[in-house]
Amino acid sequence: MKKKKAKAPAAKREGTGPGDRDLAMLKELLALLDGSTAASIRLQRGETTYEVARAGGGSAAHHVVQQVAGGPAGMAAAPAAAPAAPVPPPSNLIEIKSPMVGTYYRAPEPGAEPYVKVGSRVSGGQTLCIIEAMKIMNEIESEVAGTVREILVDDAQPVEFGQVLFRVEPHV
Repeated sequence: MKKKKAKAPAAKREGTGPGDRDLAMLKELLALLDGSTAASIRLQRGETTYEVARAGGGSAAHHVVQQVAGGPAGMAAAPAAAPAAPVPPPSNLIEIKSPMVGTYYRAPEPGAEPYVKVGSRVSGGQTLCIIEAMKIMNEIESEVAGTVREILVDDAQPVEFGQVLFRVEPHV
């Protein structure tokens, strides 16, 4: 009769301590980011939030890695590259943000003219784009009358809740 070998508890096994799990999670997120067009990926597990983002130029080879809140002291990973300081938009521009997670479309159908371009004059309530979420096409409308100064996403790109889509200079 063979005797079964008792397994050590998960935290006691070599390579499975809390720090190793964090490192494995960050490596997985980096791999996901490398295989996508997203600018960043954030994952929350319990009280710990993991976030990976492309550094400055968007190169997949340079990442900023961060672990926030929760986790044992000293477990935060140091940035792999110093992030470029974000350039603040001119203070008079109004940011129009995504109200949901989904896929951004700049036109009503493939091949059609986009709803707006940089320099387009828009009025309050005018459709700016579509965000597809769960196979539902949601029209995103302008909150302000003004001129579109920046479009910050590409067509068919995934967007997150609260991500800035447009910057509009309001008409005075």
